[in-house]
Amino acid sequence: MYIKDLSKYEGQEVTLRGWASNRRSSKGLEFVILRDGTGFCQCIVDATKVAAEVFEKAGKLKLESSFSLKGKVVKDERQLGGYEVHVSELEIYQIAEEYPIAKKEHGVDFLTDNRHLWLRSSRQWAIMKIRNRIIYSIHQFFQENEFVEMDAPIFTGNACEGTTNLFETNYFDETAYLSQSGQLYGEAMAMAMGRIYTFGPTFRAEKSKTRRHLTEFWMIEPEMAFFDIFDNMDLIEAFLRRVVSDVLRDCKNELTIIGRDTAVLENITKPFPRLTYDEAVRIIKGEQDVNGKNSIKELETELASVLAAIEATKKEIAEREEKIKTPGMKKGEIGFNQSKIDKLKQELADLEEQARNIPQWLNSARNFTYGNDLGGSDETVITRLFDVPIMVYNWPHAVKAFYLKRDPDDNRFARGVDVLAPEGYGEIVGGGERETNEQMLREKITEHELPMEAFEWYLDLRKYGSVPHAGFGLGLERLVTWICKLPHVRESIPFPRMMGRLLP
Repeated sequence: MYIKDLSKYEGQEVTLRGWASNRRSSKGLEFVILRDGTGFCQCIVDATKVAAEVFEKAGKLKLESSFSLKGKVVKDERQLGGYEVHVSELEIYQIAEEYPIAKKEHGVDFLTDNRHLWLRSSRQWAIMKIRNRIIYSIHQFFQENEFVEMDAPIFTGNACEGTTNLFETNYFDETAYLSQSGQLYGEAMAMAMGRIYTFGPTFRAEKSKTRRHLTEFWMIEPEMAFFDIFDNMDLIEAFLRRVVSDVLRDCKNELTIIGRDTAVLENITKPFPRLTYDEAVRIIKGEQDVNGKNSIKELETELASVLAAIEATKKEIAEREEKIKTPGMKKGEIGFNQSKIDKLKQELADLEEQARNIPQWLNSARNFTYGNDLGGSDETVITRLFDVPIMVYNWPHAVKAFYLKRDPDDNRFARGVDVLAPEGYGEIVGGGERETNEQMLREKITEHELPMEAFEWYLDLRKYGSVPHAGFGLGLERLVTWICKLPHVRESIPFPRMMGRLLP
């Protein structure tokens, strides 16, 4: 019997097994929050209705103690999931040692050091459940559309997008790399199967510590024969719409636990704006408005608002800190004010980070150089003006991968597309139409200073039945981060790997 199924057993006695994620006492009652991996449930132990030893056992439970119980399922709409259990019997597997992750606020480094335990918290549990639903939905979408899942190798002998961010390893006295993308292999598989997708781990050795970067992450990379860039964009839009819609339908409890305002996610049914690179640059620089909004003016207004909020928050913290010094104040009131102070200090830290970031975004927007790729700041600036993902296509070919096809109408541009998530989250998908001309590919490989011999097998694809084709890569963790509105990508994967982070 699992918590997720309680609605089927209203009024009946059930047996549950799990761990104590919280416990409190009140006048002959013990309130224990049981988690079992499928959800959380309040379980009430009433001293007047159970044997003395059962009530005594309930009072011994510490955080993360493991136990089983029997009890009656009672409907209570105030509880998460709508049900609670009135306990009749209780057996303890283990009384846990003092749990290191207490109810108080902990720093991110401490929590990441204890990631093996942090995963048990309700917020992290909910994020992982949403991640799981996203993965399932991805497979459903492609399988229902008759794509074949195929696997690209993790050890590769060549780079996909340059050699500067590769993890190099010794492979039986040869140099090999951990894959930075399965895309080149995906093209080969698409020439055999028509439409394929890969879903596997990829590795980037960029020495970056931004909130968007991991060194190990999961990529979904479909490749489609006989698709051009516009077919590709249609597929991306349908794909993202399906995944987000599935999460909205099936993860209501989880989205509630993490406090996600779903209003923006619900806009996923709207058409995705499609902007050329030129249009995107004008919007970033404040030369073109979006629905009456100007990027520069919006940032200036927000900065003034944030600075005012910082002063107001500092004032309230000081007032409450002075208040709890009042002689004779009741313990409960002191606790309430201290809890409010702790929350205000976290809000202050967030506001101060915004006060540091917004001037950087303003500077980047005002001084953006045409022809450059979009950086994280530029993506943040433009996506904050939209309430749906946007597609930016037709990029200067010099800033995009060697395998992208030149725009036949203007060879300054490559037929690439980036999909940027709203709310400042930036790129979650990168893709485009692939170059089919062997000679142009050879020139681009040379231009990117890549070893030609490592790509001879790839060039063969242009000799034997080459066709127009396109594809894209979705970073799973970036998608999870946006859907859950996480402050950092490290919470989107069970055990994050970042520069300087190899444990646990």
